[in-house]
Amino acid sequence: MMDTAKSFLRGVMDIALVIIPLSVVLGVIFGPSVPFIGTAVVANISDLISSLGGSGLVGIIVLGILLWLARR
Repeated sequence: MMDTAKSFLRGVMDIALVIIPLSVVLGVIFGPSVPFIGTAVVANISDLISSLGGSGLVGIIVLGILLWLARR
């Protein structure tokens, strides 16, 4: 059962790692509010990066964990 959950979550992460860059490119091409996605993706990523940068050490740790998850 745990292997099934792990494989499902890996599949979700694989899809997310394709959709996020695609939505960023669409946001750059079509503007801040992408009609296909529905939110301002580039603005949300910028806000996330600034909030991580303002958090100091905790932000660096979270960024390291996110990079580790993306490379897995």
